[in-house]
Amino acid sequence: MSIKWPQTTVETPEGPCTAIAPWIISASRATDIPAFYGEWFFDRLEKGYVQWINPFNRLKPQYVSFANTRAVVFWTKNPRPIIPLLKQLKTLGIACYFQFTLNDYEAEGFEPGVPALSQRIETFQALSELLGKECVIWRFDPLLITDRSEPDQLISKIQRLGEILHPFTEKLVFSFADIANYKKVRSNLARQGVEYRDFDTTAMTDMARKISDINRPWGLKLATCGEAADLAPFGIEHNRCIDDELILRITDAPGRSVQFEKFLGYERQGDLFAEPHQSRTKNLKDRGQRRECGCIYSKDIGSYNTCPHGCIYCYANSSPAAVKNNRLKIQVGNPSLASR
Repeated sequence: MSIKWPQTTVETPEGPCTAIAPWIISASRATDIPAFYGEWFFDRLEKGYVQWINPFNRLKPQYVSFANTRAVVFWTKNPRPIIPLLKQLKTLGIACYFQFTLNDYEAEGFEPGVPALSQRIETFQALSELLGKECVIWRFDPLLITDRSEPDQLISKIQRLGEILHPFTEKLVFSFADIANYKKVRSNLARQGVEYRDFDTTAMTDMARKISDINRPWGLKLATCGEAADLAPFGIEHNRCIDDELILRITDAPGRSVQFEKFLGYERQGDLFAEPHQSRTKNLKDRGQRRECGCIYSKDIGSYNTCPHGCIYCYANSSPAAVKNNRLKIQVGNPSLASR
């Protein structure tokens, strides 16, 4: 059962329409809004709503109002274009944090559309200095075993990046590529001539132990995204990428409504907060995500087949041609990133 967000009315060119008004916006699991659609996003924020089209049922659009929005979670591999625009969120009293995927697959050519590694590192540092290191989460995601990237090579890459990035973040999130379950990804790898193998339990355990070892001097929180494997013996937890505790930490207390705090499972005690209810995490888990996903409810506003990074392991694009076609249609002022 999905959450029932509060409802409101938005004024559209077609007239007044009913819209949901979620507290938390995800921007976005489906595409890289900070890299390619930052101006679109802030234009929609100014207009007060977006139109979201379900990729599995494109007949009826859903309107999403920003009236109640108190936090935005950005997902990106290149937030540099959106950094100059972020001050607008502060003006509106909206907090944000970034799930920043910073992999080193440069030599392998697995992410042909992302900027040079050196530039992405500089961007990571600049974003951390702007927002605070708690608001920039480093993701090495996914860990991908291929004929070009063996496990020991991956560990070396993580160690080199971690030596640079650890002063600028509090957390490292990673996942193990699960290619077997994604036909589109298998086909894409085959076209690129990349031989892969999925992680088995032994490989996962060995990778977790090595990541834990190299993290000791850094002291980062370690977490896996969407993984069933129990890696707690190595100090690795199951992540909540949409994280209620972090959202409560970074949102401005005077600007928070009682309704928003209750949604997060907290009750005021004077100027302090009570401990979260024991059932809070269970009640807030987004049941529209995978079983292993720990995220709380948010509203994603992105669309598939719109990200031009061209990562060979991507599940969100069906083909480069589809992305190119959609990119030609997306303009600032459009209510949606998807066409019906």
